[in-house]
Amino acid sequence: MEELAREAGITVRTVRFYRERGLIQPPRREGRIAWYDDHHLARLRTIAALLERGHTLNGIADLATAFESGRDVGEVLGLGIPTEETPVRLSPEELADHFEGEATAENLAAALSLGYLATDGDDIVHISRRLLDASAALVRAGVPLATVLETARRVRIHAEALADLFATVLAAHVTTPDTAGLRPLAKGVVEAELSMALDRRLREPAPNDA
Repeated sequence: MEELAREAGITVRTVRFYRERGLIQPPRREGRIAWYDDHHLARLRTIAALLERGHTLNGIADLATAFESGRDVGEVLGLGIPTEETPVRLSPEELADHFEGEATAENLAAALSLGYLATDGDDIVHISRRLLDASAALVRAGVPLATVLETARRVRIHAEALADLFATVLAAHVTTPDTAGLRPLAKGVVEAELSMALDRRLREPAPNDA
């Protein structure tokens, strides 16, 4: 414990306190000797970084609980490895930086439930660079992360329906579908229709102008 505290730059008393709060896992014991490893050190450094970013110990404990209950990256990617999306590896503190104080336990649990985030040891993996960047930009623009995630959940329902529609059409009319060639066509139709729908919505008068 003394070696761990020295490496982490904190006191032995603080290590004991974190253990009592369940913020770090118990050490591996061999007789009367307690062994700590790199996982414990990484967790202590993460706690320090999150404290610097304004998180409370209670909040960090809740984050740790949500983090540890998430699916690992192999399980998430095993559901269907993305063919066009680029996964992004993040430390918990890097994730907090992306979302400017909105990386709460509730939001982390929602993102884990959606499958946007997965765990890999002490790291977090976001399954899509594009979704990560878009979500962070929306938060910076003033949209609460909880609203971003709820909107994403609703968008997914429509996206699944669109995917089912295109898959049904292809199965009915294309004997040997070239998925590599047809996939961009389907995306192009959806993008164009969404663009035109946004045009129509933006042309509508605001409620106060009616």
